Amino acid sequence: MPNSVPHKQPYRRFILVGEDDPDDQALLQEVFASIDNQMSLVFVDSGIEILSALEKLDSDQHPCLLILDYNMPGLNGADILKAINCNEKYIGIPKILWSTSDSEKFRKFCLELGAQDYIIKPSSIRELERIVHYMLSVCRC
Repeated sequence: MPNSVPHKQPYRRFILVGEDDPDDQALLQEVFASIDNQMSLVFVDSGIEILSALEKLDSDQHPCLLILDYNMPGLNGADILKAINCNEKYIGIPKILWSTSDSEKFRKFCLELGAQDYIIKPSSIRELERIVHYMLSVCRC
C-alpha cells in the first residue's frame, strides 16, 4: 500500500513518486526496500496529486527526489516540470522522468525542462535494481 505524504511529522527521508500503474508501484517499493529500507516512497497516481502533495508539505519537508512517470493522468511528467519550475522552493529537488516511451523528443524536452534524467522503464529486476541504485545516488537529503 502506498505511503501518504509526510505531513506535520518529524522529518524523514522520502521520495515522491508519480506513478499510476499499481504493478510499477509495487515493483519500485519492493526494490527500493531491498536496497535502502530507510527510504520511504510516497506514491501518487496523477499529475495533479503530485502538485497537491508538494504544496501540502511544510517548508522543511521536501522529498529528496521526484520520480515522475511521463504518461500520468491529468498532467504528464513534462507538464509537472513546467508547473514546478516556476516555484523556487522546488528547484533544488532532483527530478527523474521515467517512461515506457523511448521517444528522443520526450527525453530532450524533459531534460530541457530541468529533469536530471529520463529513464526508460526496465524489463528486468536486475536492471531496475541498477536504476534504483542510481536514483538513490542523486537523492538530496
